[in-house]
Amino acid sequence: MRFVAVTSCPTGIAHSQMAAENLEQTAERLGHDIKVEVQGAMGQENELSADDIAAADAAIIAADTSVSQDRFEGMALVKGTVKDAVNDAEGLIEQAIDEAGGDDGGAADADAAATPDETVETAEPDETAAAEATAGRDGDQSEGLFARLKQLFS
Repeated sequence: MRFVAVTSCPTGIAHSQMAAENLEQTAERLGHDIKVEVQGAMGQENELSADDIAAADAAIIAADTSVSQDRFEGMALVKGTVKDAVNDAEGLIEQAIDEAGGDDGGAADADAAATPDETVETAEPDETAAAEATAGRDGDQSEGLFARLKQLFS
């Protein structure tokens, strides 16, 4: 399946990057395609295009801040926190598969992986969409760095 995701935290320096990286690595490991937009105090990185969203089967929002949902109107949408994406990206992806009505390829039941903080809903228009800045995602995405940051965040 093909997914789009948005991660966002108030500062957008480490935690939203960790969440994005974990979603990307988990989706790849499970055989799915995903493109993740990171939002933070410095703007947006790896911005999702209209074509990216149109080609996706479902959207995942892992955020500790308000994220505009108008771009995802009418598509399957799973919402969780940044911590959910860092600690249980597979659970978020399984929920997205379930919401999109797709075959999870034998993965565990998404309901078993859900946490009380996660909600599943269909996106509605959001009139307060913020201005969007575009920047490429650079930096060290090695597993060593990710593992250390994940340990600090947990």
